[in-house]
Amino acid sequence: MSFNSFGQLFRFTTWGESHGPAIGCVVDGTPPLIPLAEPDIQHWLERRKPGQSRFTTQRRESDTVRILSGVFEGVTTGTPISLMIENEDQRSKDYSEIKDRFRPGHADYTYWAKYGIRDHRGGGRSSARETASRVAAGAIARKVLAHILGPSVVIRGALVQIGRQPIDRNRWRWEAVEQNPFWCPDPETVPIWETELDAVRKAGSSTGAVIEVIASGVPAGLGAPIYGKLDADLASAMMSVNAVKGVEIGAGFAAAALSGESNADEMTMEGGKVAFRSNQAGGILGGISTGQDIVVRFAVKPTSSILTPRHSVTTDGREVDVSTRGRHDPCVGIRAVPVGEAMMACVLADHLLRHRGQVGG
Repeated sequence: MSFNSFGQLFRFTTWGESHGPAIGCVVDGTPPLIPLAEPDIQHWLERRKPGQSRFTTQRRESDTVRILSGVFEGVTTGTPISLMIENEDQRSKDYSEIKDRFRPGHADYTYWAKYGIRDHRGGGRSSARETASRVAAGAIARKVLAHILGPSVVIRGALVQIGRQPIDRNRWRWEAVEQNPFWCPDPETVPIWETELDAVRKAGSSTGAVIEVIASGVPAGLGAPIYGKLDADLASAMMSVNAVKGVEIGAGFAAAALSGESNADEMTMEGGKVAFRSNQAGGILGGISTGQDIVVRFAVKPTSSILTPRHSVTTDGREVDVSTRGRHDPCVGIRAVPVGEAMMACVLADHLLRHRGQVGG
């Protein structure tokens, strides 16, 4: 299986399966002499790990990370950084009933059709468990950004919709995001989501979500025209996350309903610098950052592993009903927030190094 790596100058490769002994990643391209220790990475993994509320899978994983290479005497050496996270709470027997059955909405059939073999234990490589490795890589990307740009770059994510219930953006409070199990910036929407997800979970079903990730303090100039566009790489990064079915930058699909006057972000001068009166472009024009907030949203489909029987087929062509037992997120979008932040960090770190390589500074 190829294509397990992402990025160019800042590049990471993930490895491992959901029910194997461990998962991890190798991060290449990190500049030398950046202070790095396991707690720097663990902090971000704690935000993604399962079992932190009744609204996520009850699989119990500490997600404890170990640095195996690339760090000496507390700083990066410039060589590949290998990270490992042991799997601790696999229950492979939960999947024995579907060993020869394709779960609707999953990658079971496509993996089998392509490779002639699949790991039925939790989906193997197609499991969202893989995203822990991305979060670990994102932690290092944040260190790269801070090392080069200082503390100016701030990357934050929030859940802005569950099912058909969006937040009220007029009540957006960033401090609220860390105070509820949904990463919700609108405190008044939290009890509505709680009621909805309790009902979904008890019904053995699932629902989707929309996540918004915003990067503030990014300098103008990151990205390149045509085939190295910053927004193209961000879209690729978010689309590569499990269960993501749509990505938009700035106004996104809503831009189709705007007039040219409304969509054009007018410019002015403030303090001797170019400033913008709006940000429909999401901080990117012509594939290059403008210096405004970079705004990305992505839609996550409902979790495909549900108790409700769905019609499908087996590997030998029999028609059957499939219901997936085990421990699953009623809304996988909840834990996608720190994953989206991590992918934003990785793309920005990669483009920052590419920018310095081409134009210096």
